[in-house]
Order: sequence, then C-alpha cells, then structure tokens
Amino acid sequence: MDVLYFAWVRERIGIPKETLTTEAKTVKDLVEELKLREERYVVAFSDLSALRVAVDQELTDFDAALDGVREVAFFPPMTGG
Repeated sequence: MDVLYFAWVRERIGIPKETLTTEAKTVKDLVEELKLREERYVVAFSDLSALRVAVDQELTDFDAALDGVREVAFFPPMTGG
C-alpha cells in the first residue's frame, strides 16, 4: 500500500510517500507499526488528535479497516480562508 504524508507530517518523517507491506488491520494499527520503525514516526504520530486520515482518498477515522486498501494519507486538519 502507498502511505502519503502531507504538510508538517511530511516534514517530521522526511519523505512524502512510501510503499509498504503491512499486517495492520486498521489505520491505528498502521500508525503503531510505523511508530516502531524509527523515532521520526513517533514524533510525527505523537498526537493523533492533530491529524486527519484518508483511506483511498476518502476522509475517515483511525479505526477504519485497511483490508484491500491501496492508499492511506496523513495530514493536519485543513483550515479555510
């Protein structure tokens, strides 16, 4: 699956996108797997309430299932202007 990072999430992790294989069942499980990889992921995902997630380009929550998913994107909340 492709995992995309936007805005300050990308800055903290240091890459805009990566392709990985995961055993995670939910987005939250994926985040926990990523946090085990390196400190930069721990920093980026330290406060999930400050993040939004999209699964296959649909906004969802961190309990969303990942079965058959091709893309997960993490980004801060958007503000209007």
